[in-house]
Amino acid sequence: MSDPASSPARPRLSAIITTFNEEHNIVDCIRSLEWCDEIMVVDSYSTDRTCELIRQFPEVQLYQRVYHGSAAQKNWAIERAKHDWILIFDADERCTGKLRAEIESLLAGGPKYDSYTIRRRVYFFDKKIRFSGWQHDEVVRLFRRGEAYYPNRRVHADMITAGPTPRLDNALDHYMVYDLDEYIQRLTKYGIWGAAQHWKEGRKSGVFQFLGRPIWRFLRTYFLQLGILDGYHGMIFCTLQAYSTFVKWSVLWSWHIVQRMGREPSLPSFDDSEQTWAGVESLEAAQNRKL
Repeated sequence: MSDPASSPARPRLSAIITTFNEEHNIVDCIRSLEWCDEIMVVDSYSTDRTCELIRQFPEVQLYQRVYHGSAAQKNWAIERAKHDWILIFDADERCTGKLRAEIESLLAGGPKYDSYTIRRRVYFFDKKIRFSGWQHDEVVRLFRRGEAYYPNRRVHADMITAGPTPRLDNALDHYMVYDLDEYIQRLTKYGIWGAAQHWKEGRKSGVFQFLGRPIWRFLRTYFLQLGILDGYHGMIFCTLQAYSTFVKWSVLWSWHIVQRMGREPSLPSFDDSEQTWAGVESLEAAQNRKL
């Protein structure tokens, strides 16, 4: 954890990490955030050595909670953070020294805004992905308490903020893929969760969706977004993104077939607690009042 005597005076900062079976990532992630004043890890009942490794850091607070999606986990943690400024990381991400220095300098100088965006450098095995649709990847991760929350989505939820979110100069490192078997399983889960989100929203799927969308996803990322320049890594990476899109729309299509056959599909669980989404609802209401 940070040493107040050796770091510039700044508001205290809480770091949040969400995990599930991240034994290969969690130690490096925690070490990259030890300068923060609080580290909270919300684990989804990992079955590997993740929790054992976390307990090697006595200053880290470990919580376990049933997984209803990344947005629900992070909103739950946000409400329990001790400090007014919050920094969110996934277990496969690392805070670089330059990013740490920029954040500490920003906070010490008195932030002009309440939320900030951070770029991500994406790594696929041993190679940095320079293109393939990820060259402009950025996420809101640093914010003042009460000024940013995740919307009620099972997967791929982008933060809703009360005001502007300028981008920091330095990026975090995102080690997205270390094992292809694990990554394909993850993409399959994301596809199913995306299908569940669309089902909840009442969307339909047909040949255009489960055939056309994956083809377009590959063509867009590999050619228009220059994945071809990432070599073999880019070809495989773009193909896998298209695969996840296929899973999402084909599973959604299958669920409507199943329903017409008289059976309800088995969907992943959603967090229906009003408390989990109260923050984002208050932000949206405030935004509507300004319009």
